[in-house]
Amino acid sequence: VVKVLTTLRNHWKKTTFGVCLLSWGGHWLYGKHCDNLLRRAACQEAQAFGNELIPSSMPLKKATVFLNPAACKGKARNLFEKNAAPILHLSGLDVTVVKTDYEGQAKKLLELMENTDLIIIAGGDGTVQEVITGLLRRADEAVFSKIPIGFIPLGKTCTLSNMLYPESTNQVQHITNATLAILKGETVPLDVLQIKGEKEQPVFAVTGLRWGSYRDAGVKVSKYWYLGPLKTKAAHFFSTFKEWPQKHQAALRYLGPTERPPDEPEEKPSRPPLYVRLYRRLRLYWASPPKEIPQEVTLEDWEELNLSTIELSIATQNRQLDLTRTEDFMDICIEADTVSKGQFVNRGSQKMRDPHACPAGSQCIQASRCILQLPEGTEGSFGIDNEEYEAMPVEVKLLPRKLRFFCDPRIREQMLHAAVQ
Repeated sequence: VVKVLTTLRNHWKKTTFGVCLLSWGGHWLYGKHCDNLLRRAACQEAQAFGNELIPSSMPLKKATVFLNPAACKGKARNLFEKNAAPILHLSGLDVTVVKTDYEGQAKKLLELMENTDLIIIAGGDGTVQEVITGLLRRADEAVFSKIPIGFIPLGKTCTLSNMLYPESTNQVQHITNATLAILKGETVPLDVLQIKGEKEQPVFAVTGLRWGSYRDAGVKVSKYWYLGPLKTKAAHFFSTFKEWPQKHQAALRYLGPTERPPDEPEEKPSRPPLYVRLYRRLRLYWASPPKEIPQEVTLEDWEELNLSTIELSIATQNRQLDLTRTEDFMDICIEADTVSKGQFVNRGSQKMRDPHACPAGSQCIQASRCILQLPEGTEGSFGIDNEEYEAMPVEVKLLPRKLRFFCDPRIREQMLHAAVQ
């Protein structure tokens, strides 16, 4: 023992390196062990769903998975196969996995998709936007938009997961929880924004649209990776070297919020016989006064505003879901263009955490529809659900509660509890 201690003391550099290496290796192995325990527990829970008896006349539920293997820097396929695929197969679902090979392919595949009971999106924000855009561009979107959608967060940016699932620092736990939430069947309605240019087909978003300096600086953060935790500050600091103050000018026309209609019953009653339906229609026709033809929106209903801002954002209410809200609207945030360079750098870090936060001093508008007119020659890009699009005049229309997404039962319970209070 004395010789060993003497040797370790005489070679203290090698000893220190060895201790650090063993500590790191032990911590890594312990993390792998914990991840395997999480996967095992999730598979056991999923097997309980698969063991449930169903009538022989009832077919298995079909689940179509749209997987983007390129998400998370090419790690998405491995993450899906190790953490999500076993859970889906053990649950008794008839799973079909569709892997995309290039950007935009999911939109085309959605046009050819046949009937399915579930749609599961495995990827990041870009995959979500492609799938819902392809889904809502279909001629029969009124039928297919009623199919519940599940989201398995595998991408670098997964904004939607923060709305549907509890926060988790463990990636394996976050993926398995999201997959199990699909099996548990709890859903919430989410608003969708329809964003249409003058000539392009519409694009659909569940989070929102951003246009301005904070978005432009946020896109460049990854270029300063070598600065570590200072990369966000650096990206916004170097952005101030451009012409200052940075102003984005446009003309905005918008309509106010709309009244929320009552919820439709999930289970429709059985259809009465033909003679009963004819009797009811004739009775209503003779008893009720003639219906008034609904008036179209006139120019007087639109509010007009000329704006000059450092950043404009149009966001849905999905981040703050409220089941008791009586009006449907989207939030338009027009930030003041009188921001100093120091404020811009400090606020940039906050914007990276919550891109659609509306800081003090901004003009906030609630609208159900808006038209954004840009001056000719306007350069730059929009950020639509963290995907880049060329800046152009667009019309943004709110589609309230258009899609239903699976969520963690705890999230839905919190919403119902808040609604009761």
